Amino acid sequence: METIRSNCKADEQRTDDGMEADMSTSRSDSGSGDDSLDGLSKCVPRCPLTPSLTPRKRTTSQSKTEPPLLRTNKRTIYTAGRPPWYNVTGTTFKEAFVIGLCGGSASGKTTVANKIIEALDVPWVVLLSMDSFYKVLNKEEQELAAKNEYNFDHPDAFDFELLITVLRKLKKGKSVKVPVYDFTSHCRRKEWKTVYGANVVIFEGILAFANKELLKLLDMKVFVDTDSDIRLIRRLKRDISQRGRDISGIIKQYNKFVKPAFEQYIEPTVQVADIVVPRGGENFVALDLIVQHVHSQLEKRKLRWDISALASAHQGQPLPKTLSVMESTPQVRGMHTIIRNKETNRDEFIFYSKRLMRLLIEHALSFLPLKSVCVETPQGGIYEGKRLSGKRITGVSILRAGETMEQALMAVCKDIRLGKILIQTNQDTGEPELHYLRLPKDISEDYVILMDSTVSTGAAALMAVRVLLDHDVAEDKIFLLSLLMAEMGVHSVAYAFPKVRIITTAVDKEVNDQFHIIPGIGNFGDRYFGTDAPPDWCESDEGMDF
Repeated sequence: METIRSNCKADEQRTDDGMEADMSTSRSDSGSGDDSLDGLSKCVPRCPLTPSLTPRKRTTSQSKTEPPLLRTNKRTIYTAGRPPWYNVTGTTFKEAFVIGLCGGSASGKTTVANKIIEALDVPWVVLLSMDSFYKVLNKEEQELAAKNEYNFDHPDAFDFELLITVLRKLKKGKSVKVPVYDFTSHCRRKEWKTVYGANVVIFEGILAFANKELLKLLDMKVFVDTDSDIRLIRRLKRDISQRGRDISGIIKQYNKFVKPAFEQYIEPTVQVADIVVPRGGENFVALDLIVQHVHSQLEKRKLRWDISALASAHQGQPLPKTLSVMESTPQVRGMHTIIRNKETNRDEFIFYSKRLMRLLIEHALSFLPLKSVCVETPQGGIYEGKRLSGKRITGVSILRAGETMEQALMAVCKDIRLGKILIQTNQDTGEPELHYLRLPKDISEDYVILMDSTVSTGAAALMAVRVLLDHDVAEDKIFLLSLLMAEMGVHSVAYAFPKVRIITTAVDKEVNDQFHIIPGIGNFGDRYFGTDAPPDWCESDEGMDF
């Protein structure tokens, strides 16, 4: 793509909100797309980035560890989420579209990034700041930094190896740990942020174009060009108010390191830029060009959840060998009779559901790998027994109905660790989306029991398994447990993830037009909790409300 230099005068007023800042993960509610870059020059008079919009207020910074929640006049943007980066075969879609933003210190890169996120209106966007990847300073370097004698604008000040690793994983949709840098103490904080892959990744930094390997990961390169006097004023305000520095130290550092580094390492990289944006975040026409091009690229990489493919892919096929259905004893069948009966009151429904869950959990534990061990009995004899060969077991429930199985799991597994995943359906796209995630540390070393009350299409289960795989849990260490499954859901999960063990008490053959299991059990969550689900709420247990 040829370099596009936009000099349209949208607004000559300059602001101070272009300071280099932090890293956050954002989610909005719908997607859109345009045609191609060929039509970019035909810019419409009214831009979606007009100053009349309510300014976006960011609630995150690199010194905070809580998940950000962003509200605009149009929508709420949530965090730590991503779309289903896989199809019915379990393979991932095309990689994320990565935008690189480069420019001098305080040129307005973060403002440009935020306004792109605001205007893109795509489901999932990650903003990654190069400031997070400053190297850990040794004692001598710490002393130099305290005297404003350390060059933070030189390429050697950044951990490019870690940065490239993180960006490469984000591009593939993986979850990654990102360091949090403290500019006051010039060191990394103990808490690292977890960032998730997305449709679009925006990477901003003063040396975003300074590394050849890094450039290969950027699909679009934008240089933010702002007058040096404006950048210095912004830097003074930022470093005094946010980083606890004095004016003389800032001026000294600017003249000795910042200005020479800009001229030597940053300004020359404008040659590799696809788009140059004069005046930063105030150049609305240039920002519109960027947004339109990203829309056209996302349309080519369109991510869509094909529920019809799930429904028809495996019709008439034998049930997979990875499926284990608990023996339908008279006791099990009797409990199914009670909980399937629409006349059963809530107390009895809960009681017999819990009994069935307990049997299901105990049945599932028999599939865990065991090793032989010898123990000495109180009488001094030796008993040859069995013990779990892995490190430990972790339970993960798909909210909300899967949470009802946690009590049964804790009753048979002492001191078990628990995690939770909330998955809902986007009513516009029909895609399952991750909205909340809490997993124990080092879950990659565990056997994971993934719990949901019912599985119809398998959409939520597929999403949940994909999340576990993204956290490096081995596929053959995942056990999907459900009280009731439809054949469609069983086939979908087994075909996508052939090593996942699927365990249930019963499998029903049909799914109706609303993707509810027939004859089924009803909406398990509503019957268990005694609630009526809002129309826009999607329960994972009784299929996706598309």
